[in-house]
Amino acid sequence: MTTVLIADDQPMQRFGFRMLLESQDDMTVVGEAANGTEAVRQVAAHHPDVVLMDIRMPGLDGIEATRRIIAAGARTRVLIITTFDLDEYAYDGLRAGASGFLVKDAQPEELLAGVRAVAAGDAVVAPGLTRRLLDTYVHHLPPTPRTPAPAPAPEDPRLASLTDREREVLTVIGQGWTNAEIAERLHLAESTVKTHVGRVLAKTGARDRVQAVILAYDTGLVKPA
Repeated sequence: MTTVLIADDQPMQRFGFRMLLESQDDMTVVGEAANGTEAVRQVAAHHPDVVLMDIRMPGLDGIEATRRIIAAGARTRVLIITTFDLDEYAYDGLRAGASGFLVKDAQPEELLAGVRAVAAGDAVVAPGLTRRLLDTYVHHLPPTPRTPAPAPAPEDPRLASLTDREREVLTVIGQGWTNAEIAERLHLAESTVKTHVGRVLAKTGARDRVQAVILAYDTGLVKPA
């Protein structure tokens, strides 16, 4: 049974989510929260498998609530619910530790599949869509003034333990390749790719594939298109 907490400031939205989730034999709603503060408190009290987290809520918003839930070391995974699929706030939510995001007008079966995927430890956001989100956000950042080139920065310690092959796999994850594409283009068995991906996540501390994409951008393995 997958336990879910619904965090949304709109009562009718919470009601709709609850009706949908509790129509499933393998899901139950353990609580509702109208703001981020309530969400953090209820996660600590109920330890749900998944939080459906709205971004825009009064007081403590969904991004900061996600950050606090993840920082507390909870096993709970967060699925961001946003109005726009390229909302910069969704990007911030992913950086805060969310395992993916869906738009509010997603089909019911998409929401249910998303909850199940997140509960199983997978990322909900397709790699290509995640890359598009990150690229869009980066292109909207204000330009930085030109300065003399600094000395090369030391390598990010999260990459230090990766083998050459694992570094290559992390790079193409960041470029939006699926496991099947990695297997085909790098001439590997898909089972071998899955092993490499698992090792990359374990060694870098990335919670899931979404966080691995962000890591690839943060460390400069992948540049915005």
